[in-house]
Amino acid sequence: MVLNILEVLGSKYFPTQYTIHIVAAIATIFAVRTYSQGRATNRERDLHARTILVTGGFTPFGLTILQELAERGAHIIALLPDPIDSPRVSLIVDVLRTTTSNEQIYAEHCDLLSPASIQSFCKHFLSGEVKRLDALLFTHEFPHVGALRRFMTKPKATDDVEREQLSLASFLLITLLLPSLLTAPTERDIRIINVVNRFYAAASAPSFSSAFYDSLTSDETLPPNSTFLAEGTRSLRTIILTRHLQRILDALPAAQIPKTDSNSSAIPVVNSDSQKSNIVAITVSPGISRADTVARILNADWTSTDGYSIMGVFLYLLALPLLHLCTKSSVAAVQSVLHVLFLPTPFKFLSQTIQNQPKAKNDSLIDKSVTESPEEVLKPGALYAECAVVRLKVPSPHPEGVADGNRNDKGKRNGKAAEKEVQTIDLPDDGEFGGELAGRRVWEAFEAALKAWEKANPTLDELEREAKAAAEQEVIQAEEISS
Repeated sequence: MVLNILEVLGSKYFPTQYTIHIVAAIATIFAVRTYSQGRATNRERDLHARTILVTGGFTPFGLTILQELAERGAHIIALLPDPIDSPRVSLIVDVLRTTTSNEQIYAEHCDLLSPASIQSFCKHFLSGEVKRLDALLFTHEFPHVGALRRFMTKPKATDDVEREQLSLASFLLITLLLPSLLTAPTERDIRIINVVNRFYAAASAPSFSSAFYDSLTSDETLPPNSTFLAEGTRSLRTIILTRHLQRILDALPAAQIPKTDSNSSAIPVVNSDSQKSNIVAITVSPGISRADTVARILNADWTSTDGYSIMGVFLYLLALPLLHLCTKSSVAAVQSVLHVLFLPTPFKFLSQTIQNQPKAKNDSLIDKSVTESPEEVLKPGALYAECAVVRLKVPSPHPEGVADGNRNDKGKRNGKAAEKEVQTIDLPDDGEFGGELAGRRVWEAFEAALKAWEKANPTLDELEREAKAAAEQEVIQAEEISS
C-alpha cells in the first residue's frame, strides 16, 4: 500500500524526464564533498605514556587535535595565553577529561607573543622532575593571521607583527627544548611537527622566489596589503626551517640512533640511510579549514577577543552551505597531522622487522630483503599534505645573497663570517626546499629576528628582578604600616 502511494506521488510530482540530471547532480555534489575533505589517515597508534606538547590547542583545529590525542591515551601539555585557573580553561580541560576518559590533560600558561613567557615556561618545565617529551606539536601557525582589508578591525601592522612573532615563538620553543630532546634515550621516538597553512604555494612560485628571500631581511619587498602572500611567506619559512633542522639533527657527530653489538639481545637499528636521528622534524599542511582559515580571512570569529566584522560574519553564514561543500571541517583537517604522528619512523619499522626474524649471530646474516618493505614510513624533514609527502620545488637563493652578504663566487666568506663558518656544522646539500643554502639563510634570519624580538621585549631575568623588587617594596610598606 505504501509503495503504491509513493509510486503515484512520484509519477505525479517527480519530473522523471530529469532523473538522469538529478542523479548526476547529486553524485557530483558527493564527489566534490569527498574530494574537498581530503584523505583520512589509514594508520592508528596507541599513545599511552607518550607526552605531547601542543600549542594553539584552544582553536577549533587545536581542540580537535587535543580530543584525538586524548582518546588515544596521550599525556597532553597544552600551552595557552590565558591564566590556567580561568573558567574557560578549566571548563575545556574538564570536558576533555570527561569525554575522553583521560585525566592526563594539562594546561600551562605560555603567551607565545612574549619571549619572556616562553622562556619562563621552558625554564619551569626543564627544571621539573619529569622532563619527558615525545612530540612537539606546533599548531599555532596554522590559523590564518589577518583578515582581508574590507573586514579588518585592527591595523594591518598589528597583524604583520603577530604573524612574525608566532613564527619566532616556534623557533624559540625548539631552541630552548632541543637540548632536553637530544639528551633523551636514543631509543625514544621523538617528533617535532610544525603545522602550516596551504598558502605556502604563493610564496614558492618562481615569480615570487626572489621576493621571498629578500623578505627574510625586510618586509618591504612584499606587495602592500598582500595578506595571502604574507601568510605564504610565513608558511614557506617554517617549511624550510623544519627541513634545515632535520639536516642539523642528522649531521650531529654523536650517534642519534641506537646501534648494538651482534651478540647483544637488544634490537639492532642500522638503517642510517633513511634516518640518522631519533628526532624527526616534519611539516604538515592540513588544507583549507572553514573555522581556522575562511572565518579568519573574513574576520567572522565572533568569539574572538580582538573583535570581529559584522559584514564578515554575514558573508560567512551566507556562504556556509558552499563552505561545507568545498572546505574542510576540523576533523578532516587534522587527518594529516594524525598521519605523521601514527606513521612508523624508518628505524622503528626496521627494529620491528628485525625483531621478528630468527636471531642471527651477526648483522651479515640478517635478511636485508625482509627489511625492505613497501609499507609507508615517515620521511624525516618532509612536508606532508593529504596524508602524503609533498614534492615542493623551491628555487635556491643566489650564493651572493647569503648571510652577511660577503660570500664570494666560490662560496667562501672572509673576516668574522669565516670564523662563524668554521664553528658551524658541515651540512650536506640535499637540494630539498631550496637546498642547504636556503635552509641556512632562513635559519640565520630567524636567529637575527629572535635577537631583535628579545631585545625589544623584557627578558625573563628583568621580569624576575622587577617582581622581586615589587615584593620587597610590599614587605617594606607592610612593615611601615605595622610600625
